[in-house]
Amino acid sequence: MKLTYSGKTKDVYRLEDGHVLLKFKDDVTGEDGVFDPGANTVGLTIDGAGKSGLRMTKYFFEKLEEQNVPTHYIDADLDEVTMTVKPATVFGKGLEVICRYRAVGSFLRRFGAYAEEGQVLDAFVEVTLKDDERQDPPISEDALAQLHILTHEEYATLKELTQQISEVVRSEMAEKGLELYDIKLEFGRDPERNIMLIDEISGGNMRVYQGDTYIAPMELEKILFS
Repeated sequence: MKLTYSGKTKDVYRLEDGHVLLKFKDDVTGEDGVFDPGANTVGLTIDGAGKSGLRMTKYFFEKLEEQNVPTHYIDADLDEVTMTVKPATVFGKGLEVICRYRAVGSFLRRFGAYAEEGQVLDAFVEVTLKDDERQDPPISEDALAQLHILTHEEYATLKELTQQISEVVRSEMAEKGLELYDIKLEFGRDPERNIMLIDEISGGNMRVYQGDTYIAPMELEKILFS
């Protein structure tokens, strides 16, 4: 296999059969040693974070597969902390799609003049460009279409899938007495140009609370599988 990309939280390898292998790392996003799922830099390393993230990802991707939600997932090896996936082409240079149920994080920083911290949101979906230099700026549907990153029809599919997937995660958390505040997802196109969920679904790309207490990623994994 050939290393094709080394990201913040995982390494990407191309396999001889055309599939892709993702190697999960123990690095997590944040700043100054504090975890932040919305950050675009590696903030700290936590022993076991990679396996914890992969375990949650495996669980949710297999659950989505049961519901016929299109994903790139093929299988996972928890011992090797790897996941085998289908190849995907990202939109432009990469997009992140956030579904928000509470006003926190960057949403509150941008719209704090109009929103109160923790205010309930109705599965609000927004898209940001993966662009570290420009701090992952939000982008509108019209701008995505004008810049030929995706079509209006693809945006509608992206939004529908985001809300559907987020609701699956939200329901799972609710069964454990937890509340999903927001979640960040990534999508790509398969070789037939169909849109599918890619990357991961783990504690590292969502904010979850138990009452007023924030639940850190590895603690979240423990609660989910207890």
